[in-house]
Amino acid sequence: MAGERYNDEYKTAAVRQCTPEGHSVSGVADRLGVTTKSLYNWKARFGDDLAAYQSKKSSDDELRRLKAELKRVARGGRILHHFQHRWIYQ
Repeated sequence: MAGERYNDEYKTAAVRQCTPEGHSVSGVADRLGVTTKSLYNWKARFGDDLAAYQSKKSSDDELRRLKAELKRVARGGRILHHFQHRWIYQ
């Protein structure tokens, strides 16, 4: 499966399976059909504190959404200003 992309949910589920009491990284990687390097990279990225990563991700998503909304509203304000100016000076 060279070059296949996995979403964050898949990666975090894979990382959750790699616990000291549970399955080894190599066992999980074999079972899922991914390389051990990928699984170690996912562990490094998501870490042991999965809740903190998910919280940060949701905050980043909300910030991205708010920036897009601000950009949309600002663009609407410029359009409104343009038409008000044209109406006043007709």
